[in-house]
Amino acid sequence: MASGDSIFSGSFLGTGALVNVQTCPFKPDKVEIYNEDGLCKGVWQKSMADGDVLKTITDGTISMVNDDGITPLDGGGFSLGADTDLNVDGEKVHFTCHQ
Repeated sequence: MASGDSIFSGSFLGTGALVNVQTCPFKPDKVEIYNEDGLCKGVWQKSMADGDVLKTITDGTISMVNDDGITPLDGGGFSLGADTDLNVDGEKVHFTCHQ
């Protein structure tokens, strides 16, 4: 990465509904999320539409999710839609935001 790039990591519990993750102090250019309990991961980057996420599930299936994925927030952080693999009520989700 270029000098001056910012990285912020954290975790939250899924809600099964749209959740705003505002602990990141900047609007990310890339977000990686990992559902620890559901063994699923997703990646969004700024060349993708808001609400999209490239998702990989346990069996290795890769798919593009539209509308229930990740949207960066202008005030910092991101929102995660109600994707049934990535955002499950009570399941632990880890994330890394890049700027």
